[in-house]
Amino acid sequence: MHVFPNCVAPIIIQGTMIFAYSILSEASLSFLGVGIPPEIPSWGNILSGGKVFLRRAPWISVFPGLTIAICVLGINMLGDGLRDILDPRLRK
Repeated sequence: MHVFPNCVAPIIIQGTMIFAYSILSEASLSFLGVGIPPEIPSWGNILSGGKVFLRRAPWISVFPGLTIAICVLGINMLGDGLRDILDPRLRK
C-alpha cells in the first residue's frame, strides 16, 4: 500500500531510459557494422548506407538521424510525463 506507489515512478523512468539507450546502442552498432546484418533494415544500417551519398543526397542520412533523435527524445519525455502523473509525492 505504501511501497508500491513510491516504486512505480522510478521504475518507469528507468525503463524508458533503458529503452531509449537500447535504440541508440542498436543504431550505433549497426552504423559501425557490428550490429545486425546489413540486409536487415534498421536506422543504423540506413545511416551507414547513406554515408556514401552524403555529398549528393544528404537526406538519406539526415532523416534517419533526426528520426532516431526524435524517437529517443519522445521516449524520454513520455517517461518523464508518466512519472509526473504517477508520482504520489507530486500530488496535492
